[in-house]
Amino acid sequence: MTGPPSLAGSPDTQATAAYRRLRAAILEGRLAPGQRLKVQDLAVLCGAGPTPVREALAQLAAEGLARRIEQRGFRVADADPAGLSELVRSRCLVEAAALREAIARGDAAWEDSVAAAERRLARLPRSLDPARYVTNPAWEAAHRRFHQALVSACAATPLMAFCERLRDEAERYRAQANAVAWPGRDVAAEHAAIAEAALDRDADRAVALLAQHLDATGEFVRLALERQAAAPPPRRRSGE
Repeated sequence: MTGPPSLAGSPDTQATAAYRRLRAAILEGRLAPGQRLKVQDLAVLCGAGPTPVREALAQLAAEGLARRIEQRGFRVADADPAGLSELVRSRCLVEAAALREAIARGDAAWEDSVAAAERRLARLPRSLDPARYVTNPAWEAAHRRFHQALVSACAATPLMAFCERLRDEAERYRAQANAVAWPGRDVAAEHAAIAEAALDRDADRAVALLAQHLDATGEFVRLALERQAAAPPPRRRSGE
């Protein structure tokens, strides 16, 4: 098996590439909350030198996706229930404002983009395996585009940027909840209802449905966190 491709170029280029790769791994849950981030291991993973990796980790720590531990390096930021509650509430407040603005300002092109994004998402399976949950990258990408399309007519650029930042933070929480929520939760119906209300220009109903959607995800994340906390720690192998 061959290793990861080398991130050729200047240290700045390597740091940027390492940052993007590690950020994606954290948001997708491949680097778990609380996991220790060893520079040497990550350098091999990214095909970069230790210095660019340290720069990438410092940037992730500044964003709150990693945390620096004095004299002990870095860990992935914890996924704690208190932080989750604050995040869900913040998303409800911020995305509600952006959605109201988008509904008020949206034109025919916005309507078409919302409708198309919802249809595209509905056609994709959430899981690659019908028997168990396996992340479908195409669904994840379409899901993000749908939520972006909903608020895309909002002309307040800083507000949009804040929505995107909170959405990124939520991704790493949501990655833990997907297996718990699947297949019982009818996410497609939730998306369809939000899109219908937005296209009907019913801002109150659209905002209420969006809040319910975000709250439901939060509940599944809480359940996943509770299960993780209750699970016995993995047995250490002899000699470790």
